[in-house]
Amino acid sequence: MEDAGTPAAPAPGRMRQMEVYVTGVGGRRPLVPVAPAELEAKAARAMSRKAAAYIIGGAGMETTMRANRAAFERVRIVPRVLRDVSRRDLSVELFGRTHKAPLLLAPIGVLEMVDRGADLAVARAAAGEGVGYVFSNQASVAMERCAEAMGAAPRWFQLYWSSDDDFVRSAVSRAENCGCEAIVVTLDTTLLGWRPSDLDLAYLPFLEGLGLAQYLSDPVFRAGIPAQPPQTGVKPKGAGIVNAVLSLRRKGREFDLGLGRMRAAVAHFTATYSRPDLNWSDIARLRGMTKLPILLKGVRHPGDAKLAREHGVDGLVVSNHGGRQVDGEPGTLDMLPLVAAAAGGMPVLVDSGVRSGADVAKALALGARAVLLGRPYVYGLALAGENGVREVIRNVVAEFDLTLALAGLTSAAELNRDCLEPV
Repeated sequence: MEDAGTPAAPAPGRMRQMEVYVTGVGGRRPLVPVAPAELEAKAARAMSRKAAAYIIGGAGMETTMRANRAAFERVRIVPRVLRDVSRRDLSVELFGRTHKAPLLLAPIGVLEMVDRGADLAVARAAAGEGVGYVFSNQASVAMERCAEAMGAAPRWFQLYWSSDDDFVRSAVSRAENCGCEAIVVTLDTTLLGWRPSDLDLAYLPFLEGLGLAQYLSDPVFRAGIPAQPPQTGVKPKGAGIVNAVLSLRRKGREFDLGLGRMRAAVAHFTATYSRPDLNWSDIARLRGMTKLPILLKGVRHPGDAKLAREHGVDGLVVSNHGGRQVDGEPGTLDMLPLVAAAAGGMPVLVDSGVRSGADVAKALALGARAVLLGRPYVYGLALAGENGVREVIRNVVAEFDLTLALAGLTSAAELNRDCLEPV
């Protein structure tokens, strides 16, 4: 029984339920579906065919995407009863910052494909709900504008390592200057995976100048744009480039470019994007570029986790890029316990396949410190902009809170293997 003099603050689960039910009395329904499958289906109908292919599609026959979900579905939570769960603490600590819930929004590029507010709408939603946001390297809005909108809310920066080291230094410096608290180096996309949904449409958004905000707003990248596009073998689509220029002007962005210069910028991007030869020595060099914690995103093998520890890395993200890179690999939740054990105590996060608050609980029980939520918030963005993202966040956090309580637990820190069905 609660102390009569000190009533517990309303918990996120109960608050979200009552928000939905009470407003429902007046005829209002949630802006976005609560059920994950319906959320995706409705968002797919709201997106353009190209956007849906890019956001929802996976690599090859999409067996990795299915493996991600199957891994979560195999894990079973075993609740305990007759425990006082009237007060819950969802918070976790990451690199000196206490996060209100073990959830951050994953970096996802080219959000302008689904909503004009793009990354800025997501940044506002994350700040409004008090969760962290990992700025995408392939964003549609420059990191500085998103950081300004977030105030003191936590943000990290995702780094795709360009073949231009000067640009890498510039991007990392900008991330530091706009208050990012960690650098997340994405390792599973040094080359684009084989994605039939995009290939069937012969469409890559970057060739139309989309998702290049971090580049077009960067002084080093802009200085490197040649007067004439380099011979890369890639010819940006004319109509797409025109539309991208018009979009930039319509949004009044500080990095607006003319048509010819935009074509050259796209060619410069394709010539310098990513590093197939990235190796462990580069991680040591990155340490010389920044004082921020460094996380490696895309680690799936315990051997790589051990090497990361030996190279002084600060954290890991077990990720297979949402099943968009290698078809036929294991689900991330299957690999999480092995990677976490090899990580030697450094914080391990997980993404790919996370769809619900119950998924968050399972991930923490298997060794994750927190999760990165990806596609679901993009679906919310596609359906209702910033408010849609906020509802998705509330739903996931609310379900996590209720799952914790109904499992007989009072804090995120209590989640461990003892909470799961023995295997």
